[in-house]
Amino acid sequence: MNKDQLIDLLTGVKSSKKTYYTELKKTIDQLKQKNMQLEIMNDLTKNIHIDMSIEEILRNVMSKLKQLITFDDCHLFILHEEEPSLLHIHPEEHCDLELEFNTDMQQLSLYTSALHGKQLIHLQVDHLPALYSEKRRLLALNIETLLLVPLYSKNEGIGVLTFGRKNHQEWKPEELDFLEQLSNQLAMTLENAALYKEVLRAKQEWEDTFKAVEDMIVVFDRQIALYKCNDSAKSFSALEAVIDQAKPLIQDTFSSQKPKFQEILLPHDIILEMNTYPIQNKEQQVYGVIAYFKNVTVKRQIQAQLLHAGKLGAIGEMAAGVAHELNSPLTAILGNSQLLLRNTPPEHQDYPLLTDIKNCGDRCKQIVKSLLTFSRQDEYKFQHYSVNEAIHQVLNLLKFQLEKNAISIRLSLQKGLPLIVGSQPHIEQIIINLLLNAKYALDVSTSTEKLLNIQSYLESNSIIIAVTDNGIGIETERLPLIFHPFHTTKERDKGTGLGLSVSLGIANDHGGTIEVESVDGHGSTFRLKLPLPNEVIT
Repeated sequence: MNKDQLIDLLTGVKSSKKTYYTELKKTIDQLKQKNMQLEIMNDLTKNIHIDMSIEEILRNVMSKLKQLITFDDCHLFILHEEEPSLLHIHPEEHCDLELEFNTDMQQLSLYTSALHGKQLIHLQVDHLPALYSEKRRLLALNIETLLLVPLYSKNEGIGVLTFGRKNHQEWKPEELDFLEQLSNQLAMTLENAALYKEVLRAKQEWEDTFKAVEDMIVVFDRQIALYKCNDSAKSFSALEAVIDQAKPLIQDTFSSQKPKFQEILLPHDIILEMNTYPIQNKEQQVYGVIAYFKNVTVKRQIQAQLLHAGKLGAIGEMAAGVAHELNSPLTAILGNSQLLLRNTPPEHQDYPLLTDIKNCGDRCKQIVKSLLTFSRQDEYKFQHYSVNEAIHQVLNLLKFQLEKNAISIRLSLQKGLPLIVGSQPHIEQIIINLLLNAKYALDVSTSTEKLLNIQSYLESNSIIIAVTDNGIGIETERLPLIFHPFHTTKERDKGTGLGLSVSLGIANDHGGTIEVESVDGHGSTFRLKLPLPNEVIT
């Protein structure tokens, strides 16, 4: 086969060598165009999975599209459900597009006409109605013709791609064919980009919700290893200890494929409620477990406080009842002892016995009076009262108990202190708490001489009630914690840790405070400071 026959075979026509190369160049150009079209389609396809805007995707494509099709202006109208938008694509220096809608949305007809017709529309810019703001912009750019390419996804119009030219050059059939293919691919890109953003938005919302939960959430995989946790769990200092205790229940949840519950106890009396929930796939197979941890320490403490308050209320009612019951026999005892004393001379052998009966009756009367006063502590009733009188009332209740424990009481009460305004029963409650704490510190102390010193004195514009003991004292590191609710070193049946916390609250309600000085192993001093009223009464 000679050269001419080979050319005839390749080109299909009898041709000279010059014609052969012309046809070959034409074929190569067509192949380049096809290759460029494929590259453009590929760019649109691969960019679906990239987290970038549709405007950025199209601008990357336009540089290649300019090699295939001549155009001077390109923008994309996207018809969203809520509000349409207009994106400028080419040239890059013109990015000041705006849609100016009037009340009847007539301007949209420039784009919706292409959507309704489902076909490419070729328009002369100078023939457009003057109401379109786009006309002014296009004429300012010397754009003479405009091609509208509708974008459809699942038979629903989602946008229009426009191409403007500065001359009246006709669009070639192959150009229009490719633009239709491009519009189909672009519509799919827009739809997938919207779906991708929706997935990202839903994922972000879920993560934000996951992070915002104040309780700890931990996700475990099949190997009972921590897969994911929220910020609350990450910031929890004892997370490893929690996971160690949680693993058996996690394993049980995997095995039973049912939610489980248990309580977790941590050092420092921290209580967590743990709920586990199996995570299943479509085949109902458990591939993970969610563990939800709720810190209920404060809740349990409040419950204990309410229970303690209820007990105190019941004790108060009982004390009031007992006091009222004792009043009648005490009246008889005191009355009869006084009558007998009147008729008995001092030198009579029964006179000392009758005197003891009367004195003990008076003491019981003071104790009953203190019980009645203490039991009426439900509400604040501010009035003028004597601090020294409040101290004596408390000692009527506790003096025998303190002396029975070999505790020596020393009173140093300043005389003539002015009356202050407040609720005497509540101030007495503070004094009781301070004395009982001192008693405990002395009971556990190894000191041979147990001393309790109670003082009252005037300092600046305040009256001070000071309770000092030579008991075990308080460690320096514990001093900032002693007024915290439920902080106690006593055994469970000897204290709840509420006394000082409640006392400080009462003091604050009276405009005062409680100060403490202590040396570990050498005793403590608590000072209750109560402000003087504006008008001092002595």
